[in-house]
Amino acid sequence: MENNTRHAQSQAPRMEGATARWYARQRGSAPQMAAVRRQAAELTAALPSGAAILEIAPGPGYLAVEMARLGFTVTALDLSRTFLEIGAGNARLAGVSIDFRHGDAADLPLGDDSFDLIVCQAAFKNFGRPVDALDEMHRVLRPGRSAVIQDMNRDATNADIDEEVERMGLSPLNSVMTKVPLRALRRRAYSRGRFERIAADSAFPTWSIRADGITLEVHLIKDATA
Repeated sequence: MENNTRHAQSQAPRMEGATARWYARQRGSAPQMAAVRRQAAELTAALPSGAAILEIAPGPGYLAVEMARLGFTVTALDLSRTFLEIGAGNARLAGVSIDFRHGDAADLPLGDDSFDLIVCQAAFKNFGRPVDALDEMHRVLRPGRSAVIQDMNRDATNADIDEEVERMGLSPLNSVMTKVPLRALRRRAYSRGRFERIAADSAFPTWSIRADGITLEVHLIKDATA
């Protein structure tokens, strides 16, 4: 077991201002938006109508918007005030209602047993207190419900990164500008084995982890009797 797992990883700088707006533009290409719509449908397929969803670190809010379009009650929480502004603007343009909140994943300003699904994409590797963040997800989930974390796989190869960026439909310049930070972020990312150790330290009794190319996908389930 790694020592000081709760505090072993430093917090990454928040994306604000021009950096956040550039990121939002790059993530808004047609191929990526089509993928977001598919993800929204897949993630929510087993939920009852009107279920409550929390997205942690929603960035520009594209996924939150698509889940809200499907009729779910969506709360989106981020440390970046710029992303919250961008996400709220995207929700208004889409004509959907989303509760955008400023807050820390390791100290959620939300009530116990409040959500039927928690989603966190491309952000968990940046959390300074990863076990605390998992424990907070567990606290606000309803019994028997799950959290889904989709992030970068530390074991991804350069070829995996190149393939992922190719699918984004970016210009040649923006493709290069995207590959460079992805390769840097890989150093912060979790391998399957390391995430298993973090999950074992958390309040979640059950989880599964899948590594596929650039992606590490984790499903954590709160005990139905909790």
